[in-house]
Amino acid sequence: MTDRMASVRAALKGISGVPVTPYGADGEINFTLLTTLIGRLADAGIHNLMAAGNTGEFFSLSLDEIRQVHATTVEAAAGKSLVSAAVGRSLVEAKALARQAIAAGADAIMGHHPMDPFASPAAQADYFLALADASTVPVIAYVRTDTFSVADFRRLGAHENVAGVKYASTNLMLLAEVIRSSEDLPAIWVCGLAEAWAPPFYAIGAQGFTSGFVNVFPKISLQVHAALTKGDYVGARKLINRFSEFEELRTHYRNGSNVTVVKEALKMMGEDVGAVRLPGVPALSASERSVLEGIIAEQRKQVGLTA
Repeated sequence: MTDRMASVRAALKGISGVPVTPYGADGEINFTLLTTLIGRLADAGIHNLMAAGNTGEFFSLSLDEIRQVHATTVEAAAGKSLVSAAVGRSLVEAKALARQAIAAGADAIMGHHPMDPFASPAAQADYFLALADASTVPVIAYVRTDTFSVADFRRLGAHENVAGVKYASTNLMLLAEVIRSSEDLPAIWVCGLAEAWAPPFYAIGAQGFTSGFVNVFPKISLQVHAALTKGDYVGARKLINRFSEFEELRTHYRNGSNVTVVKEALKMMGEDVGAVRLPGVPALSASERSVLEGIIAEQRKQVGLTA
């Protein structure tokens, strides 16, 4: 195994934070704010930063904006965090974005799940494998379905350039079988459903988790990770319970407020990163915002911040 692959897999066992994409009053990306955000997450010790992930509104960004987000993230992380550049859409576009991100200094490529409505499960696995074939850095497959067969998952885990699979389905019985059937493979199976799902994922053999919450309170996410790596599931659950309402708010409107909650929380913390672009929910309701304000006030106390 190469040093690069080893470093990517080590980072995947940590927290894969997904930064938001800040916008200015004109609706364009505010790269100054993005640089500040990335620097703060890297300084906090977040292991892996997934540039232009779903919390970064990948599907609402133009291809040129995605390229700029990748390059800005690499520069702002300054080697303190591993940077995985998220790519996707058509395979042609995904390969092109990957080449450009690698040229900009990305450590790894994270392939978004192919969203074509007529794609078959096995062909979606082939999409990831083709991306891995074309990439000169390790690839992370972001699988958002439980329709892949165990054999399809094995094909992903067996590819020499697939560092791991970010599994974002609640079908843990399938993942348990995948992990049992792939103990001979080096790929890392990562919880792709954030902190709330991390304890059961860890219990069946997954390692590491993704996080949007980390944009707001990275210290708490790192405490969750530290508890899980020690096998302290009770301690991890107590920490997670403290911000369960935050994650519940993100599920509103069929998850349409997922990024909205994070962005409005950042604004309450004094960092206005703009509204979410359509088709996400641009703003929370007054009642939702009131609940979020209470959550933020309580979490600030927990981490020792003044109101």
